[in-house]
Amino acid sequence: MSLNVETVVTGPFQENSYILWYSGSSDAVLIDPGDDPQLIIHAIEDQNLDPIGIINTHAHLDHIGAVYPLKEKYQISFYLHENEKLILDMYEQTCEMFGIIPKEKPEVDIWFTDEGKIIIGEFHFNTLNTPGHTPGGTCLELENHIFVGDTLFRGSVGRTDLPGGDWSTLESSLVHIIQSFNHNKIIHSGHGPDTTLLIELEKNPFLIELCDKQNL
Repeated sequence: MSLNVETVVTGPFQENSYILWYSGSSDAVLIDPGDDPQLIIHAIEDQNLDPIGIINTHAHLDHIGAVYPLKEKYQISFYLHENEKLILDMYEQTCEMFGIIPKEKPEVDIWFTDEGKIIIGEFHFNTLNTPGHTPGGTCLELENHIFVGDTLFRGSVGRTDLPGGDWSTLESSLVHIIQSFNHNKIIHSGHGPDTTLLIELEKNPFLIELCDKQNL
């Protein structure tokens, strides 16, 4: 079975929400449903899919805005790293900071901690702890795809000036990513276009400088 990945760009921050499913199956997993739940629902219905779980790379307001309505509609579990409790608890405060009206904050059903496998039906994710942008930032690897949230972008890296962010921790996480993943796999970021580590190690000024500093 081949893995399908559909990107739905949502909300004022143009956040990438992802729908994953295998050919020949209606089961789907949602990653970082950030806003505009009806857009995501339309994409789900267009493919005749049945969501079975939601998993997030982190809990910033632009990544969790559609989690509650989708949880309610499909009666599915929400997975999040336990170190994101701080970020989730600050949801209303962060919305106020950005002038955003808060939506219903979702309850987390399954908190995960250690790196390893998370199995949701037929979806076997490998997780990598990548704090820095947020304390519980997580990369999710499935088949030839890596979902990195806001840790890495095409030509850039995640910001660390929001509560819970830390630049030196982010740098360590970027080294962890470089050393852990196949450089040819597709990188899906929280915003902007897809890329690969191969491309970023060649063209991303932040990674080029980091590799020089770390002698990678």
